[in-house]
This record gives sequence, structure tokens and C-alpha cells, in this order.
Amino acid sequence: MAETAKPMQLKQETLEAFTTYAQAAETAMESTFDGSKPFLWSDDDRNRARRIRRGDVLAQLWSGQRPLKVPDGLIHDWVGAVYIPGTSVAQTLALVQNYNRHKQIYAPDVMDSRLISHHGNDFKIFLRLLKKKIITVVLDTDHDVCYSPIDDARWFCRSHTTRIAEVDDPGTARETVQPPDNGYGFLWRLYSYWRFAEQANHVIVECRALSLTRDVPLGLGWILEPIIKNLPRESLIHTLRATRTALVG
Repeated sequence: MAETAKPMQLKQETLEAFTTYAQAAETAMESTFDGSKPFLWSDDDRNRARRIRRGDVLAQLWSGQRPLKVPDGLIHDWVGAVYIPGTSVAQTLALVQNYNRHKQIYAPDVMDSRLISHHGNDFKIFLRLLKKKIITVVLDTDHDVCYSPIDDARWFCRSHTTRIAEVDDPGTARETVQPPDNGYGFLWRLYSYWRFAEQANHVIVECRALSLTRDVPLGLGWILEPIIKNLPRESLIHTLRATRTALVG
């Protein structure tokens, strides 16, 4: 890998572009909490709502046809939804907040997981993530996670990474965790926004995932594009499907 793609450091202007984008996205979300707009993304389109309620796991870019180019980086903005029958929002929250079990629930994407601290609706967690497509990348990640009730049947969750570090030779005596924001740049930031809505004997779970990666250097698309551009969608679908499977089999 070192012969084909050079390590790089996250630049301040790249991070600033992502931060600005995420702040604008969070501001726009506020209208879905007061009833100005539908709480669920799936309820904003009749055909989309029908497909989800028949069991399809949907995921698409929030807008546009490709990731957003920023200086030396790409912002990926994906949203997805899944219908989970025969469960409640309380059961769903109990599952997703059991962070010590995420390594079983969301394997193989999550190799290891643990709860660092928990105070009320606020959690600090650790996840070791596996990104595998042509090449294999292992990342150690820390997250701040906050849950907020909208009402008895609806909850919102915001998860922000506070550290993402690439791991060399994971699981061996040579294992080395690189400093954050250094390495090949396959994932620099991941902000996830979850919605849980209980309806008649089912729950709709949605996730909007904003991630920041390096741009694809000219001539290296064949090796970098699959992991940088395709994995965000695949990871989102896997996470939603695995959540349903853990609750209903």
C-alpha cells in the first residue's frame, strides 16, 4: 500500500470545511424536532416510506450523486432507514446502547467495542473498525454519543468521533496505533445522527452518517475509490440490517 498511496496528514482547511458542513446539517435538523418538517426522512417521500415498510433497507446520498469535494478531502453524506417489526423504541435503545456487545452485533465491521463511561443519556465509547475492500484498514475510534427524547415514542441520537487512528499490523506483536489524523486518510471524521420512532408494533430506525476522507489521487482510483466512495453506503446498510437482525432475527 505504501508504494501506491502515500500517507498524509489531515489539513486544517479540510477539517474546517467538514466542520462547517456538519454544523449546517445539524442546524437544518432542528426543524424536524418541532414538527416543522417530518421527523423521519422516510416519511418525506411516499414511495420511500412504502419500500421501507415492506422490509427494504434503503441508503442513499443525502443530496447529489457523489461525495462533496473539499480541499484535499471528500465529505460523504449518506442516509438510510430500516423497518423493525414487533419491537419497541425502549428495546431498540437497550440494544444499541449495549456498546460492549457491538463487536458481536455489528461484526465484522466492528472488531472490538467497549463502553468507556456513561452518565444519563451521554456515552463515551471505543470501537475498533474494520474497513475491507481490496485492501484492509483497521481504525481505533473514540466517540461521544448523546441521546435525546423527542417524546415517549421518538428519540434522537448524535454520535461524534473524537479520535480516529489507523492501526498497523493489528492483533500481532508489531501492532502500532498511529497518531490521529495521520495515515492514508480512509476515515478522518464520522458524525452519525440516529432517529428512532415507535409506531404501531414496529420501530423505524434511521441514520444519517457524515464522514470525511481523503480525496482520490489521480491514477489511484482503482484501489482507493472502492474503500473511500463505496464503503460508506455498504457500512450503513450493514449497520441498519444488523440492528434489525439483533432485535428480530
